[in-house]
Amino acid sequence: MDRLHALSLFAAVAEAESFAGGARAMGVSAPTATRAVHALETALGTALLTRTTRRVRLTETGRVYLEQVRDVLAQLQAADDQAAGTAQRPVGQLRITCPQEFGRIYVAPLLTEFLDRFPAVSADVLMVDRVVNLVEEGFDLAVRIGPLPSSGLVAVRVGEVRRIVCGAPAYFRQHGRPASPAELSRHRLVSIGTGGPAREWRFGSGPAVAIRPQLNVSSIAAAIEIARQGWGLSRVLSYQVGPDLESGALETVLDAEAPEALPIHLVRADGRGSAAKVRAFMAFAAERLRQNSALRRARA
Repeated sequence: MDRLHALSLFAAVAEAESFAGGARAMGVSAPTATRAVHALETALGTALLTRTTRRVRLTETGRVYLEQVRDVLAQLQAADDQAAGTAQRPVGQLRITCPQEFGRIYVAPLLTEFLDRFPAVSADVLMVDRVVNLVEEGFDLAVRIGPLPSSGLVAVRVGEVRRIVCGAPAYFRQHGRPASPAELSRHRLVSIGTGGPAREWRFGSGPAVAIRPQLNVSSIAAAIEIARQGWGLSRVLSYQVGPDLESGALETVLDAEAPEALPIHLVRADGRGSAAKVRAFMAFAAERLRQNSALRRARA
C-alpha cells in the first residue's frame, strides 16, 4: 500500500476513533485499515494510536502527527484541484462546526440551499456548544458567537445577538412584567444548564443578579418551549427565539438592562481559504445571515 493512502487511512481512523469507522469512510475493509496504520507505526518506530476493545485514541505523538498529516493531505488536494481545473469550482466535502441551536435554526436551511446549488459538494456539520479547534479537528469553517480571541483565523462578521429575558404574553397577563432585575425574584424562572439551583444573570455593566429558578433544564429548546407555553420566564440568546419574537409568541423584558451585544462571525483557518467550496459557502452564508433581521439588530 502506498504511503499516501496509508496516511489517509490513519487520518480517517483517528477522526472516527475506530478502525471500522475509518475503513467505512475510506471504502476499504477494517483489516486493511488496521494493516495500514500498523505499517505506518512500524515505519515511524512509534505508536500513533492506543487501542481498546471499544475505540482507538491518539497518542500525544499521534495527535501532533495527525495535524501535520491533515496539512499534507489538504495541500495535496489543493494541488490536485488546481491541476484538474477545479480550484474555482466548489467540489468535495465541507466540514462545518457551529453552536447546536444556531445550526438547527440557521445553518441547516442555508446548507440545503447551498448543496442544491452546488451538487458536487457534500457537507458534514458538527453542532456542538463548545469551541472546536478547526485545525486540530479538521474543520473548514465555524460559527463563533462572542468576542474572538487573537488567533490565526480569518473572520467575517455576519451579525450580532444579545442575551434576553423572555416570556409568553399569557404569562405577562397573569403575573405582570418585571420592571428591574431585582423583581425577577417574584417570578417563575426557568434556567438552563447543569449543577445546583443557584444561578446568576448579569445585566448591563452592573453586578450579577443572583436568581433561584423554580425549574432548571439542560436543554435550550426545552426552556424555550416552557416559556412559550406561558409557565415562566427564561434567559436565552436572541437568535434562539428570533421567529418567536417576530410572531409575538414570546416577548422580551428588561431590554434596557441587557448586556452588550455579542458578535457572530464565520471563521476559517488561514490556510483553508483557497478551496472553492470554502470561499463559496462563506460568501453565500454571510450574505444570507446578514439579511436575517433576527441577527441584524441587537436590541428590540
